[in-house]
Amino acid sequence: MAKTRAHIYVSGLVQGVFFRANAASKAQSLDLSGWVKNLPDGRVELTVEGDKEQVNQMIEWCKIGPPAAEVQDIEVETQLYTGQFGSFAVIR
Repeated sequence: MAKTRAHIYVSGLVQGVFFRANAASKAQSLDLSGWVKNLPDGRVELTVEGDKEQVNQMIEWCKIGPPAAEVQDIEVETQLYTGQFGSFAVIR
């Protein structure tokens, strides 16, 4: 299976709605590694690595987010897989 990496910015009502915790659960269920964090401008930033199909599923999840979120926009940059992460972390 081809491996890939995606750097994602999610904007809208995405902070204070458990976006990071839900993203971490989703990433772990998809066997992805990387991290998620809130940004000062109100967006959420993620980097995810793993099998291309699972990364694509994570991108699709980010377009909706958890139930309380109101995602307005998502920016995705596909990058080369590095294998640098051992797990998926929530950065506080």
